[in-house]
Amino acid sequence: MKIKEKKLEKEIMMKKPQRKSDSGYKIDLVTMDGEGSFPCPKCGMTISPEDETEENYKILDTKVINEELVELVIACAKCGSTIILTGFQGIDA
Repeated sequence: MKIKEKKLEKEIMMKKPQRKSDSGYKIDLVTMDGEGSFPCPKCGMTISPEDETEENYKILDTKVINEELVELVIACAKCGSTIILTGFQGIDA
């Protein structure tokens, strides 16, 4: 694991942007620094938006409002945890 990725993982874990709810872990992407990769809140496997093969995660559901992605629900391929990603409106395209 690269030093930059380790630092990002530590920042994410310390900020505690995720919280466990009945439907899964929730991560607000607006609170994260970096390029979008983050560790699974349960097992720590790195999940990257650049991984289009879905080897590390599987897309379960999407929520779109006014043609904009609002929420993305994924499952970690390693541990099966459900992760709800929000905050896409705050991300520069």
